[in-house]
Amino acid sequence: MITPAKRLDTVQEYYFSKKLREVRGLMAAGKPIINMGIGSPDLQPPIKVIEAIQGSLNDAAAHKYQSYQGLPELRTAIANFYKNKFSVNFNPEDEVLPLMGSKEGIMHISMAFLNEGDQVLIPNPGYPTYTSVTKLVGAVPLFYDLSDATNWQPNFEALESQDLSNVKIMWVNYPHMPTGTNATLEMFQKLVEFGKKHQILIINDNPYSFILNENPLSILQVEGAKDIALELNSLSKTFNMAGWRVGMVLGNANFISEILKVKSNMDSGMFYGIQKGAIEALQLSNDWFHQQDKVYKERRDLIWQLADKLDCSYDTNSTGLFVWAKIPEGKKSEEITDSILYDKDIFITPGTIFGSQGEGYIRFSLCVTSEIITEAINRIQ
Repeated sequence: MITPAKRLDTVQEYYFSKKLREVRGLMAAGKPIINMGIGSPDLQPPIKVIEAIQGSLNDAAAHKYQSYQGLPELRTAIANFYKNKFSVNFNPEDEVLPLMGSKEGIMHISMAFLNEGDQVLIPNPGYPTYTSVTKLVGAVPLFYDLSDATNWQPNFEALESQDLSNVKIMWVNYPHMPTGTNATLEMFQKLVEFGKKHQILIINDNPYSFILNENPLSILQVEGAKDIALELNSLSKTFNMAGWRVGMVLGNANFISEILKVKSNMDSGMFYGIQKGAIEALQLSNDWFHQQDKVYKERRDLIWQLADKLDCSYDTNSTGLFVWAKIPEGKKSEEITDSILYDKDIFITPGTIFGSQGEGYIRFSLCVTSEIITEAINRIQ
């Protein structure tokens, strides 16, 4: 009998993989399920992006293997994007690495820098992939709690009270998923100082900066951040290109070189046409973000109405693709979401899938039309 690798004993199938299979089963049985659980943008990519990929298909190099580092003009477009949006300068030759989605980058970075037994600081609540990838490479998750009492930002006093001698990486994610909390430059400054003090690589996962956010920030805006920090970013949410799988990691040349060692052994380059589309997206004006935000603001207002119907509270200053809502005291997140799923045919994400600190919260996605959200509100009447 062929047995699976022991590393698989450390992880479970991704929650959305399992739950969406259940949701599809309910739909197949005739249930009119409204899916507010997952942040997969339903809006279309910019028309110029579609035209760019279409126009590239007859290029001589379109269907060949591509560079592991991506097209030079894509790296330049990424560097220019960061210069224009965050006032941070990068050398596109060796400080920018395109990725097939930022999720890929989480694995590549972990494989590049973690040895078996190394510890990794992971936010609770936070993106579950940080934990699963840490376990898959044989490292040890060390969770640091976030709470509404500290506006979902790290408690540095609590962090300093721990034994950090075996910590190699710290994952942060601002604007934060699932809560929508934005960073401050002061907080990023503290993170950079913390990383330098303890020789911990700080990685900010930053795919939500340009959604309902008037003050986009990068940890690499902090002076000296390149010495100890990396940043992941993605076109998935910003430009409605989730299925295209276009991401990036930025940082100093030494860090990027180590990540490239892993990446170059894992793929054979990103499809040429997708790179051409990504270049076009990164050159769009701010009008794109403003127009998209109009749609998301309308949807968010309706989601707030839905949350009110469920006696939930929420932060009206949050950013990103989700609404993080506190449920009534004494109730459990999964009990509420399962009840709504089975009684009202509405799928909402329980906060507990993001960690123990998510208990008492639920998360709504804005990737649903206003008409469908209105229908959900009517079902709760």
